[in-house]
This record gives sequence, structure tokens and C-alpha cells, in this order.
Amino acid sequence: MTETIETKRKRLHMRSIRRGIKEMDLILTAFATAELGTMDDADLDVYDALLSENDHDLYQWVSGTSVEPAPYRAMMGRIRAGAVGVTKP
Repeated sequence: MTETIETKRKRLHMRSIRRGIKEMDLILTAFATAELGTMDDADLDVYDALLSENDHDLYQWVSGTSVEPAPYRAMMGRIRAGAVGVTKP
């Protein structure tokens, strides 16, 4: 059975709000609320893969303390843009 784009968006939203560390809950919930509705299927696939990564790695990528893998670079840039105030002033 193929997942509809709306079902995928709902699933990814749930995965965004229930993370392992509170900082990523805050960052990804805000990102998902603002961005999932406008993402196409290709972007949703990248975001889905990104959500499978370890929260500590995600936080290092979003805070700029380490560099994210190339396939996530554009998506992390979008996430990072909305995380100002959570990761740094």
C-alpha cells in the first residue's frame, strides 16, 4: 500500500515532535509546523531519512558544531534558519 503525501506529512510531524532530546523536540516541531505543508515528495523523503539520524548528531549539525552529510545539507540549512534562538542568540 502506498502512503499518500498527507499521511506522510502527518507521520513526519509526529516523528518531529517526539524526539530523544528536548532541544530537537523544539527545533523540529517548529520546523515541521512551518514547512511540512509546502514540501514536495522528494523533500519529504530527505526529511524522513534525516529523522532517522541520532538526535545528538542532529543537534550538532543544526548548531554548527559539526558538518552534516551532503545529502542533508540543504534541509539542515532550512532547519538551522528556523532554530535561531534555540541553538544560539
